[in-house]
Amino acid sequence: MNGAPLLSAYHSRLLAIEHRSPLTAETYEAEIARLLDWAEREQQNVIELDAQVLQRYLEFRRDVQALDSRSVAKAISALRSFFRFLFDQGLRQDNPAALLEAPRKRQRIPKVLARETVDALLSSIPLDNPRGVRDRALFELVYSCGLRISEAVHLNIQDVYFSEGVLRVSGKGNKERLVPFGSEAEAWLKRYLNESRPQLARHIKNRALFISRRGKRLSRKGIWKNYAQLAAALGISSKLHTLRHSFATELLAGGADLRSVQELLGHADLTTTQIYTHVDNAVLREQHRRFVPKLRGYME
Repeated sequence: MNGAPLLSAYHSRLLAIEHRSPLTAETYEAEIARLLDWAEREQQNVIELDAQVLQRYLEFRRDVQALDSRSVAKAISALRSFFRFLFDQGLRQDNPAALLEAPRKRQRIPKVLARETVDALLSSIPLDNPRGVRDRALFELVYSCGLRISEAVHLNIQDVYFSEGVLRVSGKGNKERLVPFGSEAEAWLKRYLNESRPQLARHIKNRALFISRRGKRLSRKGIWKNYAQLAAALGISSKLHTLRHSFATELLAGGADLRSVQELLGHADLTTTQIYTHVDNAVLREQHRRFVPKLRGYME
């Protein structure tokens, strides 16, 4: 078993046995495809690779292909999963990837946008066509609910409950949660559903909440591209995920407790949510430097 058949069998295992999400399965398969290509260039049999050779592969990925520590850790997870698959298939007697040491993750403080910047960004969306109204409704909802882009993509019309003012969101691991949305997001959603979506859908039946001009579910790539163009036009260094970070930081700054923010964001671990307390502290320090220059260093 090698090449394409090996990858196909591995991909099936990820979905059926390991119960990975389609996105994770795709990511892992892509990583192993890169390993197979590298092994072929190095004239190595991938089934016979040991931990030392795998470490050399990771060094190639890091040094030549400029992978950061976070991406290296993900690559190691894929390698461990793949060689576990080979072991279960009886193609190996061990899992050499289990000996690989993942790089220590550095806690990076996420970037956030000020409320005024978010308002300016959303207000800059042109509304002279159905796609503009759609994007305004989409980005308002992402900001109002702190959505991941994958969660926004998979929303369906029936996931919006206007009477209760909540959204049913399917997060990581297909875990559902209910997230309230604000009046601004509600107003734009209603306008989009009543005016713009019918024009985009035409006669195509689709349960997706956000659709393209062809009436199909809007893709992650399409959403990323549209947001990037908006940010670039205003000279803002921001990714769509920044809206989620900004949502979380505003909640904590407004007095929300960590557990509540954890539930709203769909974090499985509270420590993931705690990163936003550091964002808040960073904002406080910056405000201190600006308005209390004589006491600079007091809050360092």
